[in-house]
Amino acid sequence: MVKLRLKRMGKIDTPFYRIVALDSRKKRDGAYLDALGYYDPKTDPVKLKIDVEKAIDWLKKGAQPSDTVRSLFKKSGILEKVHNEKFGIKTEKKKETKTAKKENKKSKSTKEETEKETKK
Repeated sequence: MVKLRLKRMGKIDTPFYRIVALDSRKKRDGAYLDALGYYDPKTDPVKLKIDVEKAIDWLKKGAQPSDTVRSLFKKSGILEKVHNEKFGIKTEKKKETKTAKKENKKSKSTKEETEKETKK
């Protein structure tokens, strides 16, 4: 069975990880079939780069992600894309982030205040 998991790299106190596809019987840092991206948890903000096309391709082939890789895929939206492709759901609407919603509320409230002032 093919697994998608993290391969540890880097020095003793500065680890970073490659997201790789490998046979489940191999060691954590053993030879891998394909590299999908990298994850660096030590930086601020966290660096995460994933080749979306490769990840979706491996998931379609039946590769099982580890718990950590699954959460990284969820954060980057890959699992949602795979789910939508599987069930034929179109994703044309983009979700608004919390900060964008707050900015919209602020801009609406400032517009209302300026309208009130002009009416006076």
